[in-house]
Amino acid sequence: MASLGFTRQITSSAIEFPATTRRQRCGFSKNRIGFRILCSENQVSSTEPDLSVTVNGLKMPNPFVIGSGPPGTNYTVMKRAFDEGWGAVIAKTVSLDAAKVVNVTPRYAKLRAAGVNGSAKGQIIGWQNIELISDRPLETMLKEFKQLKEEYPDRILIASIMEEYSKAGWEELIDRVEQSGVDALEINFSCPHGMPERKMGAAVGQDCALLEEVCGWINAKATVPVWAKMTPNITDITQPARISLQTGCEGVAAINTIMSVMGINLDTLRPEPCVEGYSTPGGYSSKAVHPIALAKVMSIAQMMKKEFGDKKDHYSLSAIGGVETGGDAAEFILLGANTVQVCTGVMMHGYGLVKKLCSELQDFMKKHNFSSIEEFRGVSLDYFTTHTDLVRRQQEAYRERKAIKKGLQSDKDWTGDGFVNETESMVSN
Repeated sequence: MASLGFTRQITSSAIEFPATTRRQRCGFSKNRIGFRILCSENQVSSTEPDLSVTVNGLKMPNPFVIGSGPPGTNYTVMKRAFDEGWGAVIAKTVSLDAAKVVNVTPRYAKLRAAGVNGSAKGQIIGWQNIELISDRPLETMLKEFKQLKEEYPDRILIASIMEEYSKAGWEELIDRVEQSGVDALEINFSCPHGMPERKMGAAVGQDCALLEEVCGWINAKATVPVWAKMTPNITDITQPARISLQTGCEGVAAINTIMSVMGINLDTLRPEPCVEGYSTPGGYSSKAVHPIALAKVMSIAQMMKKEFGDKKDHYSLSAIGGVETGGDAAEFILLGANTVQVCTGVMMHGYGLVKKLCSELQDFMKKHNFSSIEEFRGVSLDYFTTHTDLVRRQQEAYRERKAIKKGLQSDKDWTGDGFVNETESMVSN
């Protein structure tokens, strides 16, 4: 790693509720509570591009969502996110028995690009965590969800949930969480570390048969929109995404962190982050994962367009991975994302980051004369093809350029309007 120039550092309005509708999809009956949130008139400026989005019936002032993790770990920080203007908040993942969740410290490690003259103070490009889901009692988190919804009825609060391989357990968790008033559920099928022996997190997301069964339980019970959060630690991410949608989920979120070993301290010979001399593989995030996330999101978006395009308004895609600028977000939206989640970026730059993200995204939109998110969502998706097609396109373009350079092939091709250019096309260089 030293040859790459990296160094590592450890860091110890009103709501309308229509009548509940019942839909039948893929053999699973689901009651979904649809609702629309009305924005106040001063939320959308007539002189600025409109950043508001409506996703699975949920109205957000902008597409920027707090991703599940430390930035959504309790009432105080989630309230701060709403006050700063984030479009929605996804709380840190909860389960029925928080007593089984025991975190350690230090739990983070940083990867920096080399600074000036090889300094270790370069820009942070990678971040690893070995953090588990919420260690706070479920009842405490539910009270805080309820309080937040009472204080911010026009803002979107999404609960991230994860449970052991138990139909009764999932049903109880969903029932209790929904009673707190959350607007949607994000299912954590993707945590790369922690409790795989309990068939939680990525242990489900990497096993499509298991995923289909658990999704069936969830979607038969849930009455609010459900997003399935995908793991990138799999050969073909479209397989679990497809199954999640086929079994009733309204949306897919991707990607969670990438399984990694941040590095080895060459002085102590111990892995990082180091806890009592030992470590464990963890989840990798920040700038370094952005290109990988773009590829995964592109694959899912292509699959959704091809296989679920006739029901495109029913399904959503929430993109995650190394977002720190409005340009990063624009890339995800150009690939088809409805919303963009930020977690590590908030941990590095604070909750005020959303203002910068919104401003930069609007600058991008003004540059291209886009007035709304939907105007450019998915625009870049059609420009991906196979390598074989790239070869064909290049050969065809080469033949066309060569033909133009050679000039006219016959006297009948001369025209009066283009006579001078036609003459020049046949002049030897």
